[in-house]
Amino acid sequence: MADLHAGAALLLAVAGLGYLIGSVPFGVVITKLMGLGDLRQIGSGNIGATNVLRTGNKAAAATTLVLDGAKGAIAVVLARLVLGSETAAIVAGGAAFFGHLYPVWLKFRGGKGVATFLGTLIALHWLLGLAACGVWLITAAVWRISSLSALVAAAASVPLAWLLSDQKLMPICALMAVLIFWRHRANIARITAGTEPKIGKKG
Repeated sequence: MADLHAGAALLLAVAGLGYLIGSVPFGVVITKLMGLGDLRQIGSGNIGATNVLRTGNKAAAATTLVLDGAKGAIAVVLARLVLGSETAAIVAGGAAFFGHLYPVWLKFRGGKGVATFLGTLIALHWLLGLAACGVWLITAAVWRISSLSALVAAAASVPLAWLLSDQKLMPICALMAVLIFWRHRANIARITAGTEPKIGKKG
């Protein structure tokens, strides 16, 4: 019983650290440092790379994309290296993803989690992560809508996890996909109405 409690406490600590890593709002920090204004007052108000791109600064958007993706990857790799546990790695990555969505530093008003989702998947299972990135890229190339690409990639991650991994990643993929759909509910309405902006369009 003591070992069980110790293990649960350790996973809780891992989740807390992962959450704090994921909570760092790189989009907000980068746009302020580069003199682009308050990202939350630009375009959609989202703190992710797609909205940073609406400032017209591609370097800022690319940096945000990489750093947001790195949050999930770093949380996974740290948990794996320190504890040598895939369960801990999954918990850390999921917590980092949740931290991006609901960051304590921004009163729990965060981004939509796409880059962090992809970074987490790459670190958990590189082939699965790259496959999800490929789905995003193909969808974006065809329809030029970032939110649609995210939704398709998130939905595809569950069957891809079944095909490419040992299936242990299916639950976390499903959970992240559900949260991505929830965070994109306004985008889904605009996609349905045909009013969702294209990639690169300024807000």
